[in-house]
Amino acid sequence: MAVIDRIDALAAPLCDRIGVELLDVEYEGGVLRLVVDHPDGVGMDAIAGVTREVSRALDHEDPIAGSYTLEVSSPGLERSLRRPAHFVQAVDSEVSVKTVPGTEGDRRVTGVLAAANADGIVVRVADGTERSLRHDEVLKARTVFTWTPEPKSARKVKGPGPDTQEDLDAQNADEWEVGS
Repeated sequence: MAVIDRIDALAAPLCDRIGVELLDVEYEGGVLRLVVDHPDGVGMDAIAGVTREVSRALDHEDPIAGSYTLEVSSPGLERSLRRPAHFVQAVDSEVSVKTVPGTEGDRRVTGVLAAANADGIVVRVADGTERSLRHDEVLKARTVFTWTPEPKSARKVKGPGPDTQEDLDAQNADEWEVGS
């Protein structure tokens, strides 16, 4: 069993006990990175709890030779998609997919995740065509967050102020009223 798989098997039940879902495990360059999530978001208490529990279990099981740094974080706005369940949860989201070398077609696919199941995914690209991929053809995938400015009409004025032009005119008249 690979190191990542051993860590995943060790950490997933600990995360469940704390009330968060283990989304991803990465081990690269001496850094062991766990990504956890919860439907209501992940607070610092949960991250600290996962760090304590997993660190204790890693010290006991010792699945990694040598020294390493443990990092536990929430996924942020752009989430890695690795497991079939991750893809199912991301249906209708904008995604970026990189395929394994040798996969037919472009290696990079960006579009809306139109469908996902235990066998693979379907990505609808900008021109409306769909690209089907098996999970074993996906090297990396993540959701893509697109920043859009809030329309000016929806922006709120900070602090109390006049609601209408009449209120503004009345306020200005009061400010310029000169005593007799």
